[in-house]
Amino acid sequence: MGDISIDCVGQNCPVPLVETRKALRKASPGDVVEVTGTHPSSKREIPMAAEAMGLEILDVVEDGERWTIRIRK
Repeated sequence: MGDISIDCVGQNCPVPLVETRKALRKASPGDVVEVTGTHPSSKREIPMAAEAMGLEILDVVEDGERWTIRIRK
């Protein structure tokens, strides 16, 4: 489990991306932000946005429609 967890299950874009950005701004360097959701395009957009911010994507795990992305600040 990450240092900061965000549950965006059932929420459509842009909510998961906006919530992830907010959490990443609050996170300290080295913290892991874990985002869980179900919206397919968010699963692609969140890692792209994190990489654009120069952050490390630890993993993207899929479980049926549900996905979890872990990002290190």
